[in-house]
Amino acid sequence: MIDLTNGKPMKVIFLYTIPLLLGNFFQQFYSFIDTLIVGKTISVNALASVGATGGLTALVIGFAQDITSGLAILTAKRYGAGDMQGVTKSFASGIIISLGITVVFTVIAVTIAYPLLVIMQTPKELIHDSFIFLEIIFAGIFSFVGFDFLGNTMRALGNTRVPLFFLIVSTVLNIGLELIFILVFHMGVAGAGLATIVAQTITFITLYIYIYFKFPYLILSRSDFKIDKKEIKQLLSISMPMGFQSSIIAIGAIILQFMLNTLGADAVAAYTVAGRIEQIATLPAMSFGISLVNYTAQNLGAKKYPRILQGVKQGIILSVGSSVTIGMLLVFFGKNISQLFMNGYQPKILNLVQTYYYFNGTMYFILSILFIVRYTLQGLGNQKAPTIAGIAELIMRVFASVVLIKAFGFLGAAMANPLAWIGSTLVLISTWNLTIKELKRKRMQLHERVEEME
Repeated sequence: MIDLTNGKPMKVIFLYTIPLLLGNFFQQFYSFIDTLIVGKTISVNALASVGATGGLTALVIGFAQDITSGLAILTAKRYGAGDMQGVTKSFASGIIISLGITVVFTVIAVTIAYPLLVIMQTPKELIHDSFIFLEIIFAGIFSFVGFDFLGNTMRALGNTRVPLFFLIVSTVLNIGLELIFILVFHMGVAGAGLATIVAQTITFITLYIYIYFKFPYLILSRSDFKIDKKEIKQLLSISMPMGFQSSIIAIGAIILQFMLNTLGADAVAAYTVAGRIEQIATLPAMSFGISLVNYTAQNLGAKKYPRILQGVKQGIILSVGSSVTIGMLLVFFGKNISQLFMNGYQPKILNLVQTYYYFNGTMYFILSILFIVRYTLQGLGNQKAPTIAGIAELIMRVFASVVLIKAFGFLGAAMANPLAWIGSTLVLISTWNLTIKELKRKRMQLHERVEEME
C-alpha cells in the first residue's frame, strides 16, 4: 500500500505509477499480442478484421471500464479520510452497479454488433472475421468489467502491485491460449478473441478470491448489498460521466473508422498497427494521469489542498518528459517496430504507418498534459468539464473524418488524434485555472481555521 497523502509528491506519484504503468502495459498487451499473432500467423486481412472492431470495442467495453474507474474515486476519497466503513459501503454498491452494467451492455452489444459493422461500411473481405471477433469479445464483457472494478478498487486503496501481478498472469495466459487456439486448433480470429476472454475470466475470479482473503474490510455480507439509493446515485453521478466521456471519444473513433474503411484494407491495416503501438507508447502519459485521480481523491479526502497543486505540477513534469522521449522514438524507429506485425515486407502499409507517427508522435506532449488535467479534475469530482472536453474531441475527429480524409486520404486520418487532443486541452484550460483558484481559496480557509483553533 502507498499512502498518497504523505511523502514527497513527485516520489509518491512516481512509485505509485510504476506498477500502474506496468499493469496498463500488460493490459494493453492483450491488443498488441492479438494484432501481432493474428498478423503473423493468419494474414493481413485478418489483422485488419481485428482492427476494424477497435472503435466498437472502445465504445462498449471502454464505456463499461471507465465507469468502474469512476466507482473507485469515492472509495479513494473515503480511504484518504480514514472512513473504512464508507470504503466497504462504496465497494458493495459498486458491485451492484457493475453487475447491472454488465447485463445491459452484453445484451445490447451482442445484438447490434453486425448491423453496426455494416453501417460502418466494413470491407466485405473483413466483415465476417470482424463479426466473429466482436461477438466473442462482447459476450465476455463481464470479465472486463469485473477485473477492472476489482483492480481499480485496489488502486484506490493505494495498492498498484496486486493488479499488476494479476495482469501479468492474464497476459501470459492470453499469449499461451492464443497460440494454442490459432496454431493448434486453427480457430483463426475466433481463437484470438476466445483466448482474451478465457484469460481475463480466470484472472478476474482469482483476483476476487485474493481480495476476499487479504482485505477484511472488503469482505461483504448479505446486509452490505442492501440497495442504498443515495449511495447508488452518488456513485453514478461520478462514474457515468466518465463512461460517457469514453463513449463520446469512441464515437469519434467509430466515425473515423467508417471513413477509414472507404480507403481500403491497406489503410485499415496501417491504422490498426499504428494504433496498437500507440496504445503502448501513450501508456506512461495515461498512467501518470490515472495516478492523479487517486492521488487527488485521497488528498481531497484528507483536505491537503496545497499537496494536490504540488502533485499536479510534478506529475506534468514526469508525464511530458516521458511522452516527448517516446514520441521521438516512434518518429525515428516506428517503421521498424511496425514491421514486426507483418508476415513479409509490406511497403505501402509501412509508409502509411510512418505518416501516422509523424503527426502523432510529435504531439504526445499535448496528450500528456490533457491526461493530467482531465484526470485531476475527475479526482476532484468535476465531471462536467472533462465531458465537454470529450465533446470537443468528438467534434475534431468528425472534422478530420468528414473533411480531412476526403481531402487528403490517410493523411487526414493521421491528423485526427492530434486535433482531438488540442481541442480537448483548450477546453480544459479555463476550468483548470478556476480550479487552481478554488484550491487556493480552500487552503486559505483551512489555514485560517487552524489559526483560530490555536
